[in-house]
Amino acid sequence: MSGLLRREVLIPLLVVLLGGGAYVTRPWADNPTPARRAAPAAAGKAAPASEVADVRLELVTPANGAAPNVTRNPFRFLQAAAPPSAAAGRRPVRPEFVAPPVPTGPPPPPPITLRFIGLIEAPPRTGRVALLSDGRGGLMHGREGDTVDGRYRMLRVGTDSIEMAYVDGRGRQTIRLSGQ
Repeated sequence: MSGLLRREVLIPLLVVLLGGGAYVTRPWADNPTPARRAAPAAAGKAAPASEVADVRLELVTPANGAAPNVTRNPFRFLQAAAPPSAAAGRRPVRPEFVAPPVPTGPPPPPPITLRFIGLIEAPPRTGRVALLSDGRGGLMHGREGDTVDGRYRMLRVGTDSIEMAYVDGRGRQTIRLSGQ
């Protein structure tokens, strides 16, 4: 059993060592040595394209040695910026704060705090009766056109909402059926 285990471990280890030795001692064909580069040139063939001509940096740098002032962004396709004017040197004028206009006239009436909690089906001649709650345990009811709680007039009674307003006609509001 131990001989079989040795073969399973030693054979892959031997393959890895031989492959690594071959890699270290012999470079790949993509990276030729200087002796290999000289051989095609001697045989009358052109030099490989990987050689670079001399770079003359004095043609690239400015004559005075200062870095140029670059004003364009090569990553944007925009028109060149206009040259700064004489007014550009001054601080920008901050806009004055203008308060929103104050509404004139009397304030709107407060919202109607009653809740529409259900309908009472009455005989056809009387119509629908809305059941309302003031939130403090008091229950009220009314039909279209009735005055409720001495302050509100019932304008319309629907199956899922009612419309109410103050007795003087201000503050029209739709109240949805809440069921509570």
